[in-house]
Amino acid sequence: MPEEAHRLPTDTDDGMLLIISGPSGVGKTTITRGVERSIADSVFSVSATTRAKTPADVEGVDYHFVSDEEFERMKAAGEFLEHAGVYGKKYGTPKAWVIEQLKRGRLVILEIDVQGAIQVKKQMPEAFGIFVLPPSEDELLNRLRSRKREDEQLIQKRYANAKREIDAAKDSGVYNLFLTNEDAAAAIGEAASAVIRERARRGA
Repeated sequence: MPEEAHRLPTDTDDGMLLIISGPSGVGKTTITRGVERSIADSVFSVSATTRAKTPADVEGVDYHFVSDEEFERMKAAGEFLEHAGVYGKKYGTPKAWVIEQLKRGRLVILEIDVQGAIQVKKQMPEAFGIFVLPPSEDELLNRLRSRKREDEQLIQKRYANAKREIDAAKDSGVYNLFLTNEDAAAAIGEAASAVIRERARRGA
């Protein structure tokens, strides 16, 4: 908890902020959703974004969709735990909601990149970080290709970015666990177990 957030008698000590990161194609969203389903009091933090809402998107479930002006107002007011620009669109994690859920003793899950994780750790150093790794670089390239979403040039760009992100994660000091995702079910189990152990350790 930030020092300025005065604790109330009704607050619990179980609240924990969980950061899950990993490069494109590594299966981090599958692991994030698996952890969320495995731990009863977990909640997924929904980012604010300036990107256009698609027919498949649900406001408040996938994202909070805001105008560029509103995003900049929130940023100037210090309302984000972290924010970033990705491919010309802006994304940010609203701080007040996260703090409120932590006060209620929830496990709050953020799925963000390494730069975002570094920003969050500066504001909330007690956050627990998991970084998802591919079994190998070759397997990561295979997974990017198997999605069949992009041409080879873009795949190679994502692959190079992924290798940079893995190196940045290892150098960042943000992550408590580096988790190799060879089998999704096993990786979800390992991530959930690590979170449960950490919460028990903090509550001891």
